[in-house]
Amino acid sequence: MLGCDPRGMDRLLNALSALGLLQKQDNGVCCLNEAGRFLSSRHPETILPMMLHFNGLWNGWSHLTDAVRTGGPAPRPHWEKDEPGRKAFIGAMHSIGLDLALEIADAFDASRFETLLDIGGASGTYTIAFLRKNPRLNAVLFDLAPVIQMARERLQAEGLDDRVMLVAGDFYKGDLPAGCDLALLSAIIHQNSPAQNLDLYKEIYQSLAPGGSLLIRDHIMDASRTKPPTGALFALNMLLGTRGGDTYTFDEVKDALEKAGFTEVKWLRSGERMDSLVEARKPG
Repeated sequence: MLGCDPRGMDRLLNALSALGLLQKQDNGVCCLNEAGRFLSSRHPETILPMMLHFNGLWNGWSHLTDAVRTGGPAPRPHWEKDEPGRKAFIGAMHSIGLDLALEIADAFDASRFETLLDIGGASGTYTIAFLRKNPRLNAVLFDLAPVIQMARERLQAEGLDDRVMLVAGDFYKGDLPAGCDLALLSAIIHQNSPAQNLDLYKEIYQSLAPGGSLLIRDHIMDASRTKPPTGALFALNMLLGTRGGDTYTFDEVKDALEKAGFTEVKWLRSGERMDSLVEARKPG
């Protein structure tokens, strides 16, 4: 038994039926339909982790007024600090990124590279997409130790674990493995301050093989910082969720990359869905 109030549950089930997530039968029983099955934790492509993550974002946005006044982030909900919260966040990133990762892997020619370093690669969504697209590519997935096990499980399920080395560490502490010729920063730079990004670019530059490239996927803003609109809204989300994060213009990204030593910085793709791509090259 769920232990819920009958009146409250009745209203919720009716609303979910109205939204097309349940099918209400003539006898009043509500059943999951095809769309609603994505809400089940048993569905292989469940969006339940994403919903749990959005719950945390909802709580954060309730502090927008205070954040604008103080310039500081909203209080972080407790669930984001524990294992269920971490799994919800990583699961949400996989749900959100599944289709986009395939699109990005199609859009960027990685056939000239041998080893991908997926920095903060989470459960492997982008690693998997790039390996599927490039059969001769191998990868190193780098993330915090608690996340590595989630990546291992997903890579094993995909049958790709023999092409991926999993490395636990913290890129804020200079732990990046060396020798890869393609580094991927996917949805990372927006969580950092400009100083943090410069330090990270320098670290990546040192770790990359000569002649290697860094590929950045993120919101890349125009000079007015109002386009794409989704990026402007996401900058508010970073105000609420981080101490220094933001969405950056191409000139800001290019300037920091060049200060770190990179050359041939190119804006390869722009988009509304955090799907802009910037590539920078390490000479050699």
